[in-house]
Amino acid sequence: MHSAALITGASSGLGAEFAAQLAARGHDLILVARSEDKLTALAERLIAEHGIRAHVLVQDLAEPDAARLIHGRLAARSLTVGLLVNNAGFGTCGRFEEISADRDHDQLMVNVVALVDLTHRLMPGMLERGSGAIVNVASTAAFQPAPYFAVYGAAKAFVLNFGLALRQEYRNRGIRVLTLCPGPVDTPFFDAIGTRKAAVNGSMTTPEPVVRAALRALDRDRGYVTPGLGNALAAHLLPRRPRTLVAAVAERVTRKVLSPPDVAPRTEEYAA
Repeated sequence: MHSAALITGASSGLGAEFAAQLAARGHDLILVARSEDKLTALAERLIAEHGIRAHVLVQDLAEPDAARLIHGRLAARSLTVGLLVNNAGFGTCGRFEEISADRDHDQLMVNVVALVDLTHRLMPGMLERGSGAIVNVASTAAFQPAPYFAVYGAAKAFVLNFGLALRQEYRNRGIRVLTLCPGPVDTPFFDAIGTRKAAVNGSMTTPEPVVRAALRALDRDRGYVTPGLGNALAAHLLPRRPRTLVAAVAERVTRKVLSPPDVAPRTEEYAA
């Protein structure tokens, strides 16, 4: 049975770019997000450009049974997933007590729970076939505590450690696991979070080089990748002990998000 690449959060940003670059490599696609119109338009374009097959699955990943529903629809269509790209995600920022508890709950459902649940659902098939790959999208926020991004940073730290652990478990069983840790990328993420000041280092890249670096790292079976020299240096040279000092230093960098937002928050899309 021919396998495809399943990409969550595929309607825009990094997800749409993963779809485009994988289609250019000849992968069939399963595109998952909440925006049916955007997914359909993307699928039709990539089919026309690359002659691949593309399937659209509309699903809100904040729902508790999202992974079960997706898995059931895959089975109903006899679709096999050889590459899972857990890309969907969004963030919140500001003082913790001022952030909606419901919004943070949904953030964890999308960024952590759906990611783990989908991996649980799809890993057995990969093991049965003796091959497969998983790309989990984390962030440079995964490498240290992130005051004013407390839930987002903690969720991405989970994604990084989860991915690295799985890689060790499955690297000799035919499954590659890569964790992508980009710095700020110019995507709808910043519209959803409500301010472009959330790019705390003041600079952003575009999705194309980030996805290109991720697929190159996957080809080389790397455990994780932090695209961009500045991002890589910050991730690897910043001391990690004592943790309280690292958190204090991080707070001085991230506190600027407390100024009035320069973009109206948007909630209809999840961005990577």
